[in-house]
Amino acid sequence: MRVCHYLELESPLERSGIATATAAQREALVRVADAQVDPGDDGSSRPDGLTLGTDPWGGPPWSVPARLARGDPVPVDYDLLHCNAIGPGSLALVRHAKLTGRPVLLHAHVTREDFAGSFRGSTLAARPLGTYLRWFYSQADLVCTPSDYTRRLLESYPVDAPVVSITNGVDLDSLAGFESLREPTRRRFGLEGTVVFAVGNVFERKGLSTFCQLAQATDLEFVWFGPYDRGPQASAAVRHWTRHPPPNVTFTGWIEDKRAAFAAGDVFCFPTHAENQGIAVLEAMACGKAVVLRDLPVFREFYTDGVDCLLCSTPAEFRDALERLDADPALRARLGERARETAREHRLEVVGERLLAVYRRLLDAD
Repeated sequence: MRVCHYLELESPLERSGIATATAAQREALVRVADAQVDPGDDGSSRPDGLTLGTDPWGGPPWSVPARLARGDPVPVDYDLLHCNAIGPGSLALVRHAKLTGRPVLLHAHVTREDFAGSFRGSTLAARPLGTYLRWFYSQADLVCTPSDYTRRLLESYPVDAPVVSITNGVDLDSLAGFESLREPTRRRFGLEGTVVFAVGNVFERKGLSTFCQLAQATDLEFVWFGPYDRGPQASAAVRHWTRHPPPNVTFTGWIEDKRAAFAAGDVFCFPTHAENQGIAVLEAMACGKAVVLRDLPVFREFYTDGVDCLLCSTPAEFRDALERLDADPALRARLGERARETAREHRLEVVGERLLAVYRRLLDAD
């Protein structure tokens, strides 16, 4: 089973959730495949001889025409195509796969709903993007989404292809040892007491204004660990809050070791307006943090209010939840422990098994 597992613009997308999810898929597949190899084997006994190829071009895609003109071979050799992005490079591979009779799996990390509110002009672009996404995802033999919520969105477009959902998962090993980074990180950013935090790119769609307004309404420390745009592509909300943050809000910018963020914070607050799943939520849960989330269908799909999280709909509910967690360390610990158990249900071994099953299904049907 030779799988072309492709992420277009992988380097520019390095700090995105799409890149995190793609890396998790690859690691999940390798772990599950390696777990089925006999000790001392050279790897040939992996299930179905699984091999992953991530560079179908053998270099930058724009160099392909010149290499073809010279007669150079292009290293596209696979049984199944699995794409994680939606641009022209992915589309070219999809066309190649269809012309050569190879099955196509498209992973839907982008919807018009979660694209809106991401950067300046993204809300206006969301409607035409939705038209393109409906057409693009319809090219697949199978579309994979991170949640049933996203599956239902695509079916409502409607996408003319079968759609299944598989969790993005969480790489528990990538968070190992995070506790040791707590004090150094808190000293670095001058943090004391109960720290309310978020992790990821700073977008208005992810609840930036709500996050900052909650800080203004409380005496707690708020920290957002993650990069933000400073140029013309930045939205008005991002420019406003990052240039003029409330005195108890810190924007750290890009942080090299994500474990530091999860170590320094106490309550993960994520008032996002739209998500396909939310990998950072699972990472916070895996670290045993109490999480406070906006009450969205996608979160109710995976989590239970009052058991492994607190779900809130209004600013008053968010403020009450944060103040309760600040005043009650036992509640924080109880929610965090149950959250850790929930995160284990999304470990990479689960993702790998389900992806392998999908691959076999597509190849058997071919």
